Amino acid sequence: MMKPEAASALQNIRVVLARPSHPGNIGSAARAMKTMGLTRLTLVAPREFPSTEAVTLASGAADVLEQATLCASLQEALADVSVAAALTSRRREIATPLLTPRQACPSLLARAAAGEQVALVFGNETFGLSIEEVELCNVLVTIPGNPAYFSLNLAQAVQVLAYELFSHTGQDLDALRPEVESATQQQVEGFYQHLEHTLTHIGFFERRPSERLMRRLRTLFNRSQLQREEIDILRGMLKQIERHAPDRAQ
Repeated sequence: MMKPEAASALQNIRVVLARPSHPGNIGSAARAMKTMGLTRLTLVAPREFPSTEAVTLASGAADVLEQATLCASLQEALADVSVAAALTSRRREIATPLLTPRQACPSLLARAAAGEQVALVFGNETFGLSIEEVELCNVLVTIPGNPAYFSLNLAQAVQVLAYELFSHTGQDLDALRPEVESATQQQVEGFYQHLEHTLTHIGFFERRPSERLMRRLRTLFNRSQLQREEIDILRGMLKQIERHAPDRAQ
């Protein structure tokens, strides 16, 4: 699960889409946000919203759309915000330093964790943010890319920023790892005895030093840190081998 401090910080961060023209991008942006723990979406004068296409492309993040805030202007959307990061890819006559997402996100997250309201501001798909809209923001962020061809979709840009923010929350991969039960020493030893019995049964040790080979096999399996389920699988294989192997005693 997400760490509580990370969750509370992300609750103070909103994504603002200024004048989005395609409802599909709104839905895809909502999906990108929810995947990375962001749930607050603000739409400034969207051309079409709500829409079926937005809900479809949200793919499970319809709640983000349902809770979205609609504003007539960017100034209204940023009224209670103290940190507004404008996403831009164009050179502008503004003295504010231009930061990459990796440079900007630690500070943005820290200020959100301190209780400040933070906005990530994205412009229209075709024209981006106007110079007047950029001037309403106090942080400039750009996503670096191939200078010969840089055509990032609006929802993709939201995903990049959302991921970069989430990567600084300290979230680990424990939630994605399946729960496993390590085999006990008794279970492992039972497997080794079963393995030695089966190898003897099929004649594997004929003309081979059984004691030396079993030491090597123990070393091999010990390196893998056997799990209980793996022991069950291996012993099931050994039973099948014994069942189909000829009886060498006859």
